[in-house]
Amino acid sequence: MAEKIIIATAKAPQAIGTYSQAVKVGSTVYLSGQIPLVAETMEIVSDEFEAQVVQVFENLTAVCEAAGGSLSDIVKLNIFMTDLSNFATVNEVMGRYFEQPYPARAAIGVKQLPKDSQVEMDGVMEI
Repeated sequence: MAEKIIIATAKAPQAIGTYSQAVKVGSTVYLSGQIPLVAETMEIVSDEFEAQVVQVFENLTAVCEAAGGSLSDIVKLNIFMTDLSNFATVNEVMGRYFEQPYPARAAIGVKQLPKDSQVEMDGVMEI
């Protein structure tokens, strides 16, 4: 069985539960869900949706880098939103962080997210 390596960085919000920021097994990294917390304060960055999406991508970037990769190494991205009418904003912001070929992706509407954030993302990275 492949060894599990726990990925942790102070540049992303610390885990607020019984989970790790990411777990690497072989060349695959499983990224835990990131909400728009600012690592230094552990507070939601803003009530504004676009600012929350940007913060989530910044948090994912920090965890990807701590694992030895980058956002471009994400092969599957899951996006959870409390209001799917914000999907165009997610696409616009995602275009700032990703270039083709884009990862596989799911966008899922949910009733509520931790700390009443409006967006959360998790994913799988191959490095």
